[in-house]
Amino acid sequence: MNQDKPSYQDNLMKFAAKPAQEDAIQSYVDEINENGCIIIPNVLSPDEVADIKGALAPYWADKKGRTDFEGFDTERIYALLAKDTRFAKIIEHDLTMAIIDQYLFPSYLLWGAIAIKINPGETPQHFHTDDESAAAPRPRGPAGISVMWALDDFTEENGATQYVPGSHLWPDGWTVEEDDPRIKKAVMKAGSIMLWMGTVVHRGGQNYSAETRLGITTQYCQPWLRPVENMSLAVPPEKAAQYSDKIRGMLGYGLLAGSFMGYVDGLNPKRLCEAAAEKLGIEQIDSMTGQPVNKD
Repeated sequence: MNQDKPSYQDNLMKFAAKPAQEDAIQSYVDEINENGCIIIPNVLSPDEVADIKGALAPYWADKKGRTDFEGFDTERIYALLAKDTRFAKIIEHDLTMAIIDQYLFPSYLLWGAIAIKINPGETPQHFHTDDESAAAPRPRGPAGISVMWALDDFTEENGATQYVPGSHLWPDGWTVEEDDPRIKKAVMKAGSIMLWMGTVVHRGGQNYSAETRLGITTQYCQPWLRPVENMSLAVPPEKAAQYSDKIRGMLGYGLLAGSFMGYVDGLNPKRLCEAAAEKLGIEQIDSMTGQPVNKD
């Protein structure tokens, strides 16, 4: 994948008019269809990266992973939307939403949102796919889309995500050896993203540097697939009430588009957020500005 392509910031003007917006998104989609993934530089500014790091700061507790997959030298922060509204900016970012809309059904869900700090000495994960719980024969369309937001520079040495371009087209029974020449590393600057189909073979890399590698993965799934994180318990109505209708729906406070699937006591679960907002005097926050939504 060529990181010299126009970045998101370069394409901002294209997003001003609908036809050009579609052209800009299509260029990303074309690459994803071919490789299963894409790296887009400069999606977040340095100030935005610093702001999100600041939102994470109170929650680091030097608590390492419990399994080899989590990483015994890796720290994770879960349930981000229960902790700070600033994470909403990346969870419903205009760019990633526009791309994901091309692959997942309406009313798709937030599958997981996790901050991952890979510390020096961490070993690599095993190669895996994110939507294997869909339990459907490969090759197939993705049951999920994942985004890695680089908050540090991802380098050859510090645990950059490893992936195999084109592996979204592989059949069942795939294997990847450690010396497979097809393996690539998602080397990218802080503020960049890597977005991939849930069918792409990948893993967290080994960190043999002296520095940490911090990123946030935001993951989305088809509305019929159970998320890895139980979002409606992780982010209860009194927390979800402050977010946009889009995020509320991705947390499970909504119905499957065009149906009654997902109701609570016979009613749309969005009413739980509305009731909590009214009772507690909670205003919805615009995720991009951090200010209350103007409903006039």
